Amino acid sequence: MHRPRKEMIAETRAKLIAAARRAFGTIGYAEASMDDFTASAGLTRGALYHHFGDKKGLLEAVIAEIDGEMAARVNEVASRAPTRWQHFVDECTTYIEMALEPEIQRIMFRDGPAVLGDPAQWPNANACVGSMTDHLTALQGEGVVVPSVDPETAARLINGASSQAAQRIANSNDPEATSKIVVAAFKQLLEGLLRKPAA
Repeated sequence: MHRPRKEMIAETRAKLIAAARRAFGTIGYAEASMDDFTASAGLTRGALYHHFGDKKGLLEAVIAEIDGEMAARVNEVASRAPTRWQHFVDECTTYIEMALEPEIQRIMFRDGPAVLGDPAQWPNANACVGSMTDHLTALQGEGVVVPSVDPETAARLINGASSQAAQRIANSNDPEATSKIVVAAFKQLLEGLLRKPAA
């Protein structure tokens, strides 16, 4: 019995992404050879070109997969927060702290920006900024965040800061120590948005 073409295409893509993810996560993008991961997936180089165009296209697909997983984990952590403000802080800091994980560190925060450029221009960045903007707008409505700040501008600045924070950890000689310093500074930055109680 023949399997549906759509199912076979999805399986081929998944095999290539999994093989590339292993290679990028262990030896890095520059050292990973297309022949190695097509062979480990039991596929040809032609299959890779057909589905992803080239190695860079495959990196984009790996990043999209990891990014989806990171977003789900961030949401899970943030959903346990007792207040909307804490939810927002937890969302940002959980994302930054993921730069301590070797696979995420190498693929998302070292090789990704080196090969694909500024993460603020990646396809997923707009969804992230949109979600932050909504949170900040709601927090303004609740009187938690100062009314004078434009939510979208603040969201873009915070998004850029969290990306830089994660990259700083990922490229540090001592990621654990750097993470503590970076997260503390980042939280202080966010606290500048809070409305101070009237004296």
